[in-house]
Amino acid sequence: MILIINICKEKLHYYEFVKPVEDILKKENIKYLRRHYTKIKGGDYGNINKIILCGTSLKDNEFVKNINSFRWLSLSKKPILGICGGMQIIGLIFDLDKQVKELDIKNDFKHILKKKTEIGFYKEFFEKEFLGLKGEPEVYHLHNNYIDFSRLKNFEVFSKSGNVVQAVKYKDKNIYGVLFHPEVRNKEMIVRFAKDC
Repeated sequence: MILIINICKEKLHYYEFVKPVEDILKKENIKYLRRHYTKIKGGDYGNINKIILCGTSLKDNEFVKNINSFRWLSLSKKPILGICGGMQIIGLIFDLDKQVKELDIKNDFKHILKKKTEIGFYKEFFEKEFLGLKGEPEVYHLHNNYIDFSRLKNFEVFSKSGNVVQAVKYKDKNIYGVLFHPEVRNKEMIVRFAKDC
């Protein structure tokens, strides 16, 4: 079973950023459990074998203010796919040089949390295969922020547009992140993660 984590502040945004991921899994008869990140309980974790962190809208950065709510992910041994905001969470949580009780976004992450708005369809180049994507597939961008993964030592970069990293994998774990939205244009990538990782 896959745990789908909703990071949207506004309830209606679920229909744009979370439900399409659920629809992809339903079509493939893959079981899932959806939870908002503020409502995850210890019992939810025991029955799942993978985690998908869905994205959210352009103006919704509430999840960054609540980054400490995601600290439990750093202890997970399960494969994780982060989409857009979910990829930002992965970058903020998984490459910490220091283990502190509470993370402070302004001080702990100002060197890697960057601003750049990209909206629309773009061609991304994948030199190596990444969850079924290779060559120059067209992807859908919808973000204001990104993580500068070039500063993070534990991640391998699979696709980059200028200085904005679009796809990464943690070097020693099955943890993947994409800044674009595969639920819009590259649904097979989500299926590949769900079935093969």
